[in-house]
Amino acid sequence: MSGTSEGPTPAADLDRSAVTDSDHTTYDRVFGAAPLAMAVVDHEGFVVRANPAFGELLGLDCRALAGRAAADLVDLTADVRSWHAYREVLSGRQARLRCTRRLKHPGGNSVWVQLTVAPLTDGRAGVLLSVADISARRELQARLRHLQMHDPVTRLPNRTLFFERLSAALEAESYERGGTGRIGLCYLDLDGFKAVNDTLGHRVGDRLLAAVAERLTTVADEAGYARAASPLVARLGGDEFALLVEDSTGTEQLADLAESALKSLEEPFDLAGQRLSLTASIGVVERHAAGTTATGLMQAADTTLYWAKADGKARWTLFDPERNAHRMTRQALSSTLRPAIERGEFVLDYQPLVGMEDGRLSGVEALVRWHHPQFGTLTPNRFIGLAEEDGSIVQLGRWALVTACRQARRWQLDHPGERPIFVSVNVAVRQVWDSDLVADVARTLAETGLAPHLLQLELTESAVMGSAGRPLQALQALSDMGVRIAIDDFGTGYSNLAYLSRLPVSTLKLDGSFVRGFQYEETPKGVPPNPADEVIVEAMIQLAHRLGLTVTAECVETAAQASRLRRIGCDTGQGWLYSRPVPPGRISELLDARTYAVGKP
Repeated sequence: MSGTSEGPTPAADLDRSAVTDSDHTTYDRVFGAAPLAMAVVDHEGFVVRANPAFGELLGLDCRALAGRAAADLVDLTADVRSWHAYREVLSGRQARLRCTRRLKHPGGNSVWVQLTVAPLTDGRAGVLLSVADISARRELQARLRHLQMHDPVTRLPNRTLFFERLSAALEAESYERGGTGRIGLCYLDLDGFKAVNDTLGHRVGDRLLAAVAERLTTVADEAGYARAASPLVARLGGDEFALLVEDSTGTEQLADLAESALKSLEEPFDLAGQRLSLTASIGVVERHAAGTTATGLMQAADTTLYWAKADGKARWTLFDPERNAHRMTRQALSSTLRPAIERGEFVLDYQPLVGMEDGRLSGVEALVRWHHPQFGTLTPNRFIGLAEEDGSIVQLGRWALVTACRQARRWQLDHPGERPIFVSVNVAVRQVWDSDLVADVARTLAETGLAPHLLQLELTESAVMGSAGRPLQALQALSDMGVRIAIDDFGTGYSNLAYLSRLPVSTLKLDGSFVRGFQYEETPKGVPPNPADEVIVEAMIQLAHRLGLTVTAECVETAAQASRLRRIGCDTGQGWLYSRPVPPGRISELLDARTYAVGKP
């Protein structure tokens, strides 16, 4: 459309606007022939003109649309937000409106359209309403979403759709509409399914999963008979399925559903000439939706499923709060962690690190203990995980670093004639992310006077081997400072040996599981029955040495283990053979003894 105007022209006089006859003719032709449905609407919201495509879309004669309220024709009054924006465009206070609507054709079918309302730009009064049919696009999007939200093997909703439905069911609106306000979940795992895949192949395994899905769907349909809705059946992955019951009526309903699911799987499956029998284990949880999270519900279901399998499989088990009482203990510990640090309830014990060749005390590992007023003395496995979860590990780790460095310096000053020992402090990866570990270490060394090479920081293998970005930069800065970096529990994670050579690491601490493999005693002929563990450890030690690293063996408990480790070149030993973790005063006594006597903790 083109043309000029000396001023706004009333919508009713649109055909007499100040344009040339040629322009007007061109406008009429374009407007009438356009495949896009369009209508000119005046500032009051009434249709002035509509083209044939617009009438065809609505199933009406376009000439009969003049004078009709455009908002009613295209359902712009359906929601307050769109209606307000539409009025703003009509009044000239908003430049454009674009929204999506579903319009019903008089013939019975409906179409999805995209509406655009924008002011006319050729001097004419009013706005142009254009309507694009996007039904095909919406259908394609729906198909793609269905593929994304459903498992291709069983055609059931997948994990993504399941959690979408679960989250929606747990929202406040879902139990404020007159429902029961409760939710139930049966978390099902097939017993021995891996054996089917391993022996008969994944094709048979997939057929079995599809057959299981059909039976569970039938169970859900029967359970939903005479109810508002059937339980949602979903495949969460592998051989795990879930039956979600919204607005459940209590544990009895969930128990009946679980029992029906087990019975439905009792009948053998006939698959391409194979007759297969299987069982399932089910964890059942039923509770109020209010105050429940998707994560909490799934954790409870997963725990209960584990109980079902531990109790013998082929059964369902109901969540038992008392059996889950250890979680309450965890919560009690978690809530008092930070105050406990401030109250000084934590102490450090030290476990000797002994040279395998000379038996001398070369260093100690600082191990934190919590003297809890209610639960007694707690070892790190009881609270370190909690500290990492709530972030208090940063405060606790900073305290441990300062305390250990101050103690190491005190030993050095108290024994000036002896070779100083280093202290090894454990560091959680969250300390690297949530604090400036490099600055903390530098400040601690400066304040305590401890030399950098007398401090060793231990990180787990999984944390170090995947280091990149900030963690790797921090490790490099600490190494450049002269601080030793050790990988703890080496051999239990996803060792990337090529990557290991590029890390600023000085020590590998072999996980105790390798050393425990040395438990066998030599036969009278002097030939060990199975030296596989020793061969693996020897290979790791040789590799470490070629990379310029020293090796510490953890969990050394017998003289025979120590002898074998010394023979294959291990540098340092740590374990109950030498000493349990002890208070600082005991380490002072060992330093006075100069040579550490094996077997005398």
